Amino acid sequence: MSSARPNKRKRDAEKKAAAAKAAPKVDASLAIDGQALVQFVDPEGNKSGPELDVPLGSSREQLGTLLNKLLENTEELPYSFHLEDTEIVSNLASSFGKLQAGKQSTERVLSITYYPLAVFRVRPVTRCTSSLTGHVEAVLCVAFSPDSTKLASGSGDSTVRLWDLNTELPKHTCKGHQNWVLAVAWSPDGSRLASAGMDKVVLIWCAQSGKNLAVLKGHTQPVTCACWQPLHVSAVFPHLATSSKDAAVRIWDTNAGVCLRSLTSHSAPVMQIRWSGERADLGGVVYSAGRDCVIKVWNPKDGNMLNELKGHGHWINTLALNTDYVIRSGPYSHEGGKFKDIEEKKVASKARYEEALELCGGERLLSGSDDFTLFLWRPLTSKSPVCRMTGHQKIVNQVAFSPDGRWFASASFDKSVRLWDGRTGRYVHAFRGHVGDVHPQASRRPARTR
Repeated sequence: MSSARPNKRKRDAEKKAAAAKAAPKVDASLAIDGQALVQFVDPEGNKSGPELDVPLGSSREQLGTLLNKLLENTEELPYSFHLEDTEIVSNLASSFGKLQAGKQSTERVLSITYYPLAVFRVRPVTRCTSSLTGHVEAVLCVAFSPDSTKLASGSGDSTVRLWDLNTELPKHTCKGHQNWVLAVAWSPDGSRLASAGMDKVVLIWCAQSGKNLAVLKGHTQPVTCACWQPLHVSAVFPHLATSSKDAAVRIWDTNAGVCLRSLTSHSAPVMQIRWSGERADLGGVVYSAGRDCVIKVWNPKDGNMLNELKGHGHWINTLALNTDYVIRSGPYSHEGGKFKDIEEKKVASKARYEEALELCGGERLLSGSDDFTLFLWRPLTSKSPVCRMTGHQKIVNQVAFSPDGRWFASASFDKSVRLWDGRTGRYVHAFRGHVGDVHPQASRRPARTR
């Protein structure tokens, strides 16, 4: 007598048949042998070369070879390719099959957007490789040197430590502050370090000896941020900009140890500053933002305000430029290199900045706020933002661009990190897993190899 219930093998076969019936049908021969008209398009939407008739089975590597020939690159550069919103991971056919049913036609021209990739490979961080002990209070800020051979750390114990990353030992302990150290920043040539904090004083240190070079006094409230002038736009040695809770931004000559200008248009504490590498005729452009909900654009040459960017409804906590990494690292890259003097460093810095600017499609400014939103700006082009981004459920306390400017990440007290497109501000993904507030995060350029 046969059982009324089908056996397990039969049930599995029925499930597979039902799934195959429900899946969208793509002609297998078309995926292998079919042809399609494609048009390569850069991230800005500009066409590159003519329309081409290519096999649907073309791999990503073959598309890369084809694009390099179209662009007449002297050496083959890596690219990623996107068909609509789908990245081409293996071949064109697999992404073609993921298009909506109405768009799966070889009669129309398929637009393939390409993005330049970094020539180096970044390994994921999966574990702690080393612990640097020495501070006796909380570490409040850290910064890698431009050549990535040293690390500076500021602490609640009022000291600044310079660490040798090859030996992972402290090289110098810099004492001089009377209160918490809230900010450390390397000069782009790597010869000096600025530190500042709750004692309202900015100290300049020699990176080689650890000795104090200058004491900069002028702020009347705690100093919140420090930022150096990009090397390629500086006249002699880069100047230093600092922001403070006294609602002022000060620009310093660290050689003479004097304040050149005090920018005092803000009506509340200034929490963030960035120094742009554009407008070399002005020595760059300074951006400042804080608790008056406004981003101000300054001419560092004469101290005049060039523009105001309005849109946020609450305190602005963080600013980032898509060229931050190349401005901070100056002439140094992952390829290494030695320079005779600062003039050679300036030439190398300018070449690296121009290359980065072309790669990321122009300089962009990003801001994050207590109003849960982010704004993407082209400050020297328009007062209006490129995009207003929403999605976080609590305050945004940190934003950072990837080294190539293609992506940026935002960290929030809603326990998530979100990833966005660095050119358009399009939302890409939310990383969840934190069980508490997410504080500052960063993408570090892999300039040092061991």
